[in-house]
Amino acid sequence: MSLDVYLTVPSPVTRLSGSETNEVYSANITHNLNEMAKAAGLYECIWRPEEVGVTKAGKLVAQLAAGLSSLVSDPAKFKAMNPAKGRGSYAGLVAFVTGYAIACAENPDADVTAFR
Repeated sequence: MSLDVYLTVPSPVTRLSGSETNEVYSANITHNLNEMAKAAGLYECIWRPEEVGVTKAGKLVAQLAAGLSSLVSDPAKFKAMNPAKGRGSYAGLVAFVTGYAIACAENPDADVTAFR
């Protein structure tokens, strides 16, 4: 099982391929990392943004940055939480949060959607 996150805008943007889309960012991450995300203070804003009142990407920037700071400040703590079956990792969560934070900062007015 996994989580898909999307940032979308009202007016279509043109991709390099020439196609148009309202999606400015999408990413996927395994649910196996949700406990690690909880420990970093990231679970609600990533997995359940609508439940904490987040509808726009700009509202995620500070929360993602704080969670990322927590992750990188104590890698040993979080690496110890790597899923036993090897599906998902500390490095994967750091990369996911980094990319998501950048996309949110670049598209603060984009709508946030999470599909669980």
